[in-house]
This record gives sequence, C-alpha cells and structure tokens, in this order.
Amino acid sequence: MRQKRMAAISLDPGLSLKYIGKDDTQHPSAVIEEIEGLIRVYKDGDVERPQIVPFVTSASLELGVTSKDVVIDKFTNIWARFYVPNVCHGKLPLLVYFHGGGFCVGSAAWSCYHEFLARLSAKANCLIMSVNYRLAPENPLPAAYEDGLRALIWLKQQGLRGDSEWWSRLSDFSKIFLAGDSAGANIAHNVATRVGSNHGIEAMALKPLSLKGNILIQPFFGGEVRTHSENYMVQSPRSALSLAASDTYWRLALPAGANRDHSWCNPLSKGSSKLEDIRLLPALVCISEMDILKDRNLEFCTALNRAGKRVEYVMYKGVGHAFQVLSTTQLSQTRTLEMVAHIKAFIS
Repeated sequence: MRQKRMAAISLDPGLSLKYIGKDDTQHPSAVIEEIEGLIRVYKDGDVERPQIVPFVTSASLELGVTSKDVVIDKFTNIWARFYVPNVCHGKLPLLVYFHGGGFCVGSAAWSCYHEFLARLSAKANCLIMSVNYRLAPENPLPAAYEDGLRALIWLKQQGLRGDSEWWSRLSDFSKIFLAGDSAGANIAHNVATRVGSNHGIEAMALKPLSLKGNILIQPFFGGEVRTHSENYMVQSPRSALSLAASDTYWRLALPAGANRDHSWCNPLSKGSSKLEDIRLLPALVCISEMDILKDRNLEFCTALNRAGKRVEYVMYKGVGHAFQVLSTTQLSQTRTLEMVAHIKAFIS
C-alpha cells in the first residue's frame, strides 16, 4: 500500500495566499500525495484543490487595460485571458504567458495573476495572452506543453484572419514572446524547444507568427542531484516553494516511471537533447536570490551561454520564489517594478 506523502509551504502575512473557506468533508479513499493547503491526491484518483487564491473574472479590476477571456479549444477546455493596454500607439508585441503552480495548481483566473499581468501589460506596453492549460496529475506532462503549442497554432489562425478580433488589431504578430513563471516558465522553455526542433519545421508552420524571445521567471527545473541552494538555502517565509513541495509536484506531473532527470524536468541531464543542437529563442531569465531554484536557474543560464545561445539574467535580491505574484511586502513590490522594467526593455 502506497504511503501518504505530504509537503508543506509556509504561509505568512507577507504572502497573499490564504485559505478561503474550509473543507471538512471526509473522503472515503486514502490520501497518497499532498501539498498542504494546495492539493490533495487520493488513492482512488480523486484530486482536491482548496481555493487558496480567489478566482476573478476578466472584468474584475481597472488597471489600465481591457481584459477578456477567449476559448482556444472547447474539447480540452483550454482558454486564455487577454490583456490590452487602454492607451496604445500602433501595434504592440504579444506575450503568450503560462502561469505557475508546479503544473498541478493555479489558473489564469487567479487574482494574483490577473493583477500582475494587467500591470505588466499596461506598464510594459504589450498585449498578453494568459493561457489556462490542463493540470496534472489528471493530465500529466506533456499535456501542458501540447496545450502551449495548441495556443500558438490558435494564435496563428487569428493572425491569418487579420484584424478580425478586438485584440488582434493591436497585435504585432511578428513580435511574439513566450513567457511564464515557475512551472509556466518551464512550459515556455519546452514549447520553444519543440518549435526549435526538426530544423525549424514547427517555426515555419507557425507563420505569420514570429517568435522573438523567451521570458523565464524563476523557471521550475529539477534534477536527482541536489544543488547547493536546494540543500542549504534557508527558506524565507515569503517563499512559496519548499524542496518537499517541489518533489511532490514533479512526482505528480512527470510520466509514470520518470524521475527528476527526465528532460522535461532537467534540461541539462544526460538524456536531454544538447542545447547546441536546438534552435532556442533569446532568453531573459529572472532569478530570485532567496529561491531554492536559484542555483539551478544559474546553471541553466551558464549552459545556454556555453551553447552559444543568447541569454541574459537578472538576480532579484532579498526575495523568494513567486514574489511578484504572491508577496505583498514593500521589497517585493519594489522588485516587481524592477522586473516589469526588465521585461519591457527585453521586448523592446
């Protein structure tokens, strides 16, 4: 019988995570995996996700943008939330954004993402298409990557139709960027890797879209061999990711039988394609100093550089994982403004 494994994340006043209501129902099956407050997986296959972050509609906030939801694939329930600055001068770059949550939790409708992406759209003067992809463990990888590619193909179809949609009239389809935070950054990287494989066949099939860059915020990678920061980083209470939670996410997200050296988790493992052999987009990697993923993110940047890929990274001092969406401290707000400025410079 499989024993229950439980990981915990710390919740403090500096985080905007909070419990909304309480589920006291008794489930007849045993819990086999759990990240306390975020996800509970039962032996019979049922999955519970407590509503720890409010879900908001596209019209919930006035943050200098117009926001609407669109359906990408009604059969798999993939949809996206668009953000368009209210003040536009000409056509704008478009960011295809994937939210974080260890592939297992999160939503494009989470209030923290709605607020962050609305502000990013307004301040960086870009359109954003925030993709709501399928979650593990019900839909293990590569489902999220497939949804990312499906979103790009849908976007291509919109580009071929011209200015038929309210947002497409302002979109420069020759300036598309893939972006995401945590697991979403992993998705952005792996989607870009798929597009860059097969000698650019995928890239040709996406015309008139032209992918210009990858914006990877605290990319969620792993490996069987621990890095120094994974082993010894003193966890800030503002960090939303512990090592135990990270391991649980990977157990739930990876295909059955795979370990953390699978290429989707560890792009630098022996079983992964050589970075030199892949046509990768220029990348901006945003790293948090207090994140357990810090060293793994730095190793990734070093490997990209050695492979001759264009990469720049920024280290955000004194803040932890997902600070830009989950932490409300003054320092985090300051660092978030810095991040927005770096993203704006990169897409410009």
